Amino acid sequence: MSEGASSSEQLIDAARRNNVDLLESIILENKDGITQLINTSQDVMGNKALHLAAAYGAFEILDILLDQEGVELDSKNRLDENTPLHLAVKYSEEEPEHGTFIVEELIAAGADVNATNKNGDKPVDLVVNNPELTQILLNAEYASNVVIVDEDENAGPASDSD
Repeated sequence: MSEGASSSEQLIDAARRNNVDLLESIILENKDGITQLINTSQDVMGNKALHLAAAYGAFEILDILLDQEGVELDSKNRLDENTPLHLAVKYSEEEPEHGTFIVEELIAAGADVNATNKNGDKPVDLVVNNPELTQILLNAEYASNVVIVDEDENAGPASDSD
């Protein structure tokens, strides 16, 4: 019988405390199932490791988690149905520069800027007094809604000057 906290509990603790050494040891111990462990481990409020890293500004943890193939970027917690991106925006109220950087990292990794929480708020709706962050999120929303047209399909009719 094993003693101490489970890998899942340790993962949540590592994310909450920005404990890179602990996270790296968990990854080594769970090589074959690390993505599943990351995607299923949560605290009592339904926050997964990515939620906690975003909420506490734990960039080193966030970076390692985002490097794991198949990590769910847009899972919603139980309390407010916030995604990690929502929580990073909330964190940016306390730490505008660091929070903005974390938001940019989540967007670059593919986080859904259009995801809504239980109040119907998208991440951009939670921005407080941070025009730069608002613009980043609006630009990402715009980019996510742009339809890319194949150049061959957009050739148009031949000209009448023949």
